[in-house]
Amino acid sequence: MKNILSSDLVRRALSGHAAVGLLAGALLYILCLSGTLIVVHQEWQRWEQPTVAEATTLSPEAVQRAADTVLATEPRETEHFYITMPTDGLPRPVVTTDNRAFYLNANGSIAAREEHAWTEFLIHLHYYLHLPMLWGLIAVGALGVMMVTLIVGGVLAHPRIFRDAFRLRARGQKQLALADWHNRLGVWTLPFGLAIAVTGALLGLSILTTQITAKTWYGGDVEAAYAPIFGAEGVHDDRPAPLANIAGAMRDFATRFPDVRLSYVTMHDPGKAGQHLQLVGDHPRRLIFGEYYVYDSNGNFLRTQGLADGEIGKQAASSTYKLHFGSFGGLPVKLAYILMGAALTVVAGTGMSIWLVKRRQRGRASPRLEGAWQAVLWASPLLIALALVARWTLGVDAPLVGFFWIGLASIVAVASASADGPRVKTWLASALGAVMVAIGAVHLIALGGAMQSIYIAFDLILLAGGAALLRCYARAALVRRNAELVPTPAE
Repeated sequence: MKNILSSDLVRRALSGHAAVGLLAGALLYILCLSGTLIVVHQEWQRWEQPTVAEATTLSPEAVQRAADTVLATEPRETEHFYITMPTDGLPRPVVTTDNRAFYLNANGSIAAREEHAWTEFLIHLHYYLHLPMLWGLIAVGALGVMMVTLIVGGVLAHPRIFRDAFRLRARGQKQLALADWHNRLGVWTLPFGLAIAVTGALLGLSILTTQITAKTWYGGDVEAAYAPIFGAEGVHDDRPAPLANIAGAMRDFATRFPDVRLSYVTMHDPGKAGQHLQLVGDHPRRLIFGEYYVYDSNGNFLRTQGLADGEIGKQAASSTYKLHFGSFGGLPVKLAYILMGAALTVVAGTGMSIWLVKRRQRGRASPRLEGAWQAVLWASPLLIALALVARWTLGVDAPLVGFFWIGLASIVAVASASADGPRVKTWLASALGAVMVAIGAVHLIALGGAMQSIYIAFDLILLAGGAALLRCYARAALVRRNAELVPTPAE
């Protein structure tokens, strides 16, 4: 074997193996980071467009008026028409077609175009890693499976992990400090981490299992494979017809189901003879994302889909979304998800860092990998923040996806070439702090008369977080620079 595999080839193979591990670790870290941020995606959406008028209620007549107005001016044919009802997280009714989206006033008139490109960029980063939907969901689901494996393996590999749950050597040797933070946060977030990983794997890989199911039992018809759980689309009839009676359906819903909060109204094939309505109701104190209430075009109730009281499989399938994203229980649950998500992000980031420190201590340092990993850790949030700056300066059509991934690849390449992880960390963390302070200050000043507590809270968090990073890392950069300027005495 020694004659077949040269030492140079072995070294290159090991480097390639480590690089693949770095890539997987980087994607998992980015998923954890973006997932933590989108727990409050509705609040980010409001914050991104702070001057839009808000409405906490929308009457049946207002919804009907919005449908009449928007569909009459639709530039191209649309197969779907959606109304998102106002909620505590997003007190703005939204009307969406296959072509465009608008915010609505309380009377159903159009308030403004929906232009939250940065929030959508952030959501799609977590959902699909900006890949095509099918491949993105599969990749994210596979990373969820990997995360489950890492969590279970981490517990099995550390028999004292629960006994040492409150032992923290934060100021000891670097490896011990990193390991303690990694293990302690891993233990404290263990139930949360498992729930997030399992539901993420289920959500991501469900599209793959559905594709397989469709090919095996439904002749490749994906809609038919989804129908037993989420319902069928209905019979298509393209003959022109008066618009469906949304107002009548909403009034019947309020009378028939007084304890269920209406969250969405969907009209399939609007303005055609085959159109029908699907109202989604949010059930209090339930994890299901909602129940489907089906109405005909005249506003007559037909049936429910059984997500709330049907087979246990239906109820389980419809409960994964809320559990994964923390969209239940209001603000206290969101805050808990943010804290635990941040801890999980630290766990994901420190895992690779511990491995790199161990390599260095064994005399097998990988300075290029160390530099690349520090770039992943700090350039990812920096580029997310800079994507917002690009959105502000270039408008809603700014190429945020390309900006993020090309920027990340470029910074990682430069950091790897520098082979100086500490310097990379210091400069990128300082840059992140400066950008956060700038964003918070500019947004706060630009609010003008649109001051609301949620906007001010976000801006103050950005200002405080950015200032803390600057104080910590910019100061470290200055100390390091001064140390480098001190001349070395001649021997």
